[in-house]
Amino acid sequence: MLDFSEQPHKRKNLLTGEYILVSPHRSKRPWQGQIEDISSDDRPQYDSKCYLCPGNTRADGTKNPDYGDSFVFVNDFSALLKDTPQESYEEEGLLLAESEKGICKVISFSPRHDLTLPQMSLSEIKAVTDLWQKEFEELSSQNWIKYIQIFENKGAIMGCSNPHPHGQIWAQSSIPVEVEKETIQQREYYEKNGRTLLQDYLALELKKNERIIVDNEHFVAVVPFWAAWPYETMIISKRPVQSILEFSESEKEDLARTLQELTVRYDNIFKTSFPYSAGMHQAPVNSGDQPEWHWHMHFYPPLLRSATVKKFMVGYEMLATPQRDITPEQAANTLREQSTIHYKQK
Repeated sequence: MLDFSEQPHKRKNLLTGEYILVSPHRSKRPWQGQIEDISSDDRPQYDSKCYLCPGNTRADGTKNPDYGDSFVFVNDFSALLKDTPQESYEEEGLLLAESEKGICKVISFSPRHDLTLPQMSLSEIKAVTDLWQKEFEELSSQNWIKYIQIFENKGAIMGCSNPHPHGQIWAQSSIPVEVEKETIQQREYYEKNGRTLLQDYLALELKKNERIIVDNEHFVAVVPFWAAWPYETMIISKRPVQSILEFSESEKEDLARTLQELTVRYDNIFKTSFPYSAGMHQAPVNSGDQPEWHWHMHFYPPLLRSATVKKFMVGYEMLATPQRDITPEQAANTLREQSTIHYKQK
């Protein structure tokens, strides 16, 4: 019988159909790595030079309002533009391109420059979930928009250009590659079984209880069986909804609670503000009913052994298949062992 804790093996990502190589024999006790309490990430509550702080002027000359919770605006340096004309290019069937239009927005999670999600109160995080839902509804009302990506890059190591706690929303005229992959896998499963893929996967994870981190009335945070990043997790709604639009008030409150508890555990692993890229995956919009889609949110953190040692996707990972040393079960144990009280509050 295959020994997950000792033998190299492959695991299938149910959402993409792709595989991850796991090499557990290379690093059996990763949670005993170096712990570094980095104080250099301390920041003032207000920074006069920050374009996200209340009352400050942004690059385009717009002055931020004196907002009290979360605040959203169109990105001054958007990767996608709403007025891009529809054009295409083809040369000998080998060089292909077409224009892409969209809307990119920035969401400041808090007026305070020094707070991240795990340091915010539940009511403050709930205000963020309310704004996510509101923005999703407004953007999806525009028929030309086909997908809305809500995400956050946290930390300079993840390319975040401003330490003020914020996320982004990109709405675009086509469906992104990763979402296309997940659509195909979920649709095939739903057509065969009449239930969503994540509905059945979540039931199995709850039954086994080997990789569960957070379990409340409406959401579960789990280290996926196929996780590629060291402390990768996924939040899954217990109710199989297609998008954040369907969440009730109690579900949004539980989502805020799940986000707080998970991110606090992250920070507590190495006693540092834990970097990650995180984002929701939900059904494409203006594309008809898609009952196979089940809302979920991915967290991809790169830290491996300390606040300064990260996992790189290089060499074999870039040329062949993603690979990891610590198993998802070991990562889940590490996360479960962490307190739900932020290390800076102790």
